[in-house]
Amino acid sequence: MRLCIAIILFFALLGIAEDARQEIRIAQYVEGGNAKGLLWSSYPGALSSLLKHISTECKCNIVPEPAVIGDFTDSKLTDYPFIYINAADCRGWSLSDEAIVKLRNYLENGGFIFIDAGITASFLREHPELAASHSYAEWEASPEIKALFEKVLPGNPFTPLDRKHPLFSIYYKGLPDTAKLPDAVRDYVVNEKWPEGTYSAVGIRLNGRIAVLCTPIIAMGWARNELGQWKTNIQFRVLEQTEGLDQVLKNAAYSGAKFEVVREDGGKDMVYCQKEALPAWCMEPGGRWRVFRYYASREISDYTHEFYTRLGTNIILYAILQ
Repeated sequence: MRLCIAIILFFALLGIAEDARQEIRIAQYVEGGNAKGLLWSSYPGALSSLLKHISTECKCNIVPEPAVIGDFTDSKLTDYPFIYINAADCRGWSLSDEAIVKLRNYLENGGFIFIDAGITASFLREHPELAASHSYAEWEASPEIKALFEKVLPGNPFTPLDRKHPLFSIYYKGLPDTAKLPDAVRDYVVNEKWPEGTYSAVGIRLNGRIAVLCTPIIAMGWARNELGQWKTNIQFRVLEQTEGLDQVLKNAAYSGAKFEVVREDGGKDMVYCQKEALPAWCMEPGGRWRVFRYYASREISDYTHEFYTRLGTNIILYAILQ
C-alpha cells in the first residue's frame, strides 16, 4: 500500500502521471473518533487547508478532507500512510495494551505519526501556546508523549533533526522570499529563527526513516477561510541588543525562573523570565545580553503562514515518499 502510494505521488510530482487516480487519505486523530470533534479541535480546518494546498500545488490526488480516527485499534488504521495529531487536543496519552501493539505494528510497517505542538522548551512549559515563537535545539517531546512512545517503540528515543535533514527540503527548499519581511526582523529570521527554512523538531527513527515526528505548533499557519484569506494572525519574537544593554541587564531584577537553554550550535543561553509574563531576556555564550521582542504585523503574519504551509507540505510529502 505505502509503496504504491509513494510511486504514484513521486511520478505526480514529476508531472509524469497526473492522471493517476488512486486517492491518498490522510487521517487526523480525534479522541472519541467523532467527525464533529474536528470542529472543536485546535485550529479547525487547518489540516484540510493544507491538504488542499498540497493537492493543488503538487498535482497529486490527496483527499482534501482528512479522515477521522479515534482509536488505534481501528481496522482502517493501515489505510492511512500519515496520521496527524494536535497534542493540545489530547487530554491523555494512555493507550490500552491492544492499541499499543496496533500502533507499533502500524509504525513498523511504514506508518507515520506527526504530533503537532508535541515539543516545548523548558522556559515555555507554562506558556505552550507561545511555542511557535521560539526556536532552540533543547526542545524535547513533552513528558507524557515520551512516556507513551517508550511503550510503543521501546529503545527508540526521540532525537533532534539536524538542519540538513531531507525532510526540510523534499519539496520546498529554503525560506519564502525574505524581501516580504520587515527590515527589523529579516536578519534574525534568516540567520537564527528559521535558518535555511528549517525548524525545531524531534523524531523517532525506524529502519533509517522518521516514523514519529514532533514539532512546536505549526497548524496555526495552515487554515484559510472561504475567501482564501488566512484565518489567524501570527506574531513572533526576535532577540535584540542595543548599546549599553549588557550592563543594564546584568543588574536587572527578575521575578520568574531562570533556564539554561542549549542552542543549535551547542552553546548555552541563560533565559530570564518574569512571573506570569513572557521570557524577558537572555545571556548568550561570550557574555552578550539580548532582550526578547515580540513583533506583530500583517507582513510577518502572512510570511509565517507561508512558511508553515511549506513546512507542513514537506512533512507530509517526506512521510509518504520515504
